[in-house]
Amino acid sequence: MQDIWNRLKSHRRMQGATRIPDLFTADPDRATNFCTKADGLVFDWSKTMIDAQARDLLLELTASAGVEARREAMFTGRKINETEGRAVLHTALRNLDGSVNVDGQDVMPALRDTHARMQAFARDVRSGSFKGQGGRITDIVNIGIGGSDLGPYMATLALAPYHDGPWTHFVSNVDGADIHDTLKGLDPETTLVIVASKTFTTIETMTNARTARDWMARTVADPAAQFAALSSAMDKTAEFGIDETRVFGFEDWVGGRYSVWGPIGLSLMLAIGPERFDEFLAGGAAMDAHFRSAPLTQNLPVLLALVGIWHHQICGYPTRAVLPYDNRLLRLPAYLQQLEMESNGKGVAMDGSDLAMPSGPVVWGEPGTNGQHAFYQLIHQGTSTVPCEFILAARGHEDELAHHHILLAANCLAQSEALMRGRSLDEARALMAAKGLEGTELERQARHRVFPGNRPSTTLLIGQLTPYALGQIVALYEHRVFVEGVILGINSFDQWGVELGKELALQVEPLLKGESAPGHDASTEHLAGLFREMRD
Repeated sequence: MQDIWNRLKSHRRMQGATRIPDLFTADPDRATNFCTKADGLVFDWSKTMIDAQARDLLLELTASAGVEARREAMFTGRKINETEGRAVLHTALRNLDGSVNVDGQDVMPALRDTHARMQAFARDVRSGSFKGQGGRITDIVNIGIGGSDLGPYMATLALAPYHDGPWTHFVSNVDGADIHDTLKGLDPETTLVIVASKTFTTIETMTNARTARDWMARTVADPAAQFAALSSAMDKTAEFGIDETRVFGFEDWVGGRYSVWGPIGLSLMLAIGPERFDEFLAGGAAMDAHFRSAPLTQNLPVLLALVGIWHHQICGYPTRAVLPYDNRLLRLPAYLQQLEMESNGKGVAMDGSDLAMPSGPVVWGEPGTNGQHAFYQLIHQGTSTVPCEFILAARGHEDELAHHHILLAANCLAQSEALMRGRSLDEARALMAAKGLEGTELERQARHRVFPGNRPSTTLLIGQLTPYALGQIVALYEHRVFVEGVILGINSFDQWGVELGKELALQVEPLLKGESAPGHDASTEHLAGLFREMRD
């Protein structure tokens, strides 16, 4: 593989002063040759410096890394999460047909049973058969953190046009402001609280859960009767007082950031209904089928991954911006931030050796057009190149506001064009001359209006943001992360980097209470002392 990496880097150097617009001149069919369609999705990657030779080398890299064999191992239940000895089967949550064996046992019957129980419970809540102690459930509060919050929160916002169930709220931060501000406007007698923690020991989640129970206990006789749990720790949920009929478990081969498809998605199912939730699953399953069967040259997750590898590992761009031109995808960049940075933010290869190249990039973003009035200045004229990933739907949900959507779409396409084309100094001079400027002032003002251009972007175009399409998008990015991880030779399915800070937090807490807690550095002890002083 090293030879392919070297050839890719050599090819990038040989491109020299070539610019993205030059590639369109050299290949009149580039717009179609570097635009891939599958199941209603369109992925345009023509506005990058990937030419035919780079594409072929990237595909050769994919084959050399054994992506196809690794992909099959994932889908068939092999323990590809080698540092934890676990299979990786979030795909099974959204494709409930057939069978998948782990340690010689078919896991699908249990998944189907849990899914059916979720559906029955959701129907009972939505119909009013399951009531609070003051009447029909009006509000749902999902308490979780990480994947137990980001996934369902993102998806619930995204599918707002399909909401016909109780109002849904999310609490994740252990900062008391989060749960206080969420609960203060709710009625304890008609609120259902969902506690999402696989082990039922996550300190932030359980602290918030106990606060919610105390809040409810001040009004209702049996607060636990209005709690449900998304957990596999039946003993701990029983201690909390939650009846086992309202406990929905999942196995250790479902990682938190991949878990929205199963019980962690209960809040979404309650909001949009079991039928719509199944459409979301169907979209994810369709992307799985495409990823598993489409040739690499037409495989959307593979191509998206190769663009990412080209920009980060070959071109050296340290970040990528995810820019959905859909306000309901407000939380998608944050969701993908966790998905990609927790998965591929590693420093060692699968065999434990130091990684010989950069791992995953920094992922960030905001919806358009808001971002245009915030950070696009840096994207267009700053000294760092930021590859941009635009997401756009052809249709919105508000027919009476179609003119808004056309303006939104015009902005999206214009931004990608402007990033690629830029504006030359001569063009800027002409603009200033037309305004009547001359001499040194013309030159000074013109230089401020130069856009370097040659800044890469991709565009993912969908028909409309439906449950099915959202499922496709989420699964697309999941598999993109997988492919990048295989090519880099890392384990995308563990997250040891989140552990040390959590462990130390338990040791720092006594310091903040004025108790003895030896073993900390001087700075931490000093800050803890100042914290105590400022609280007095």
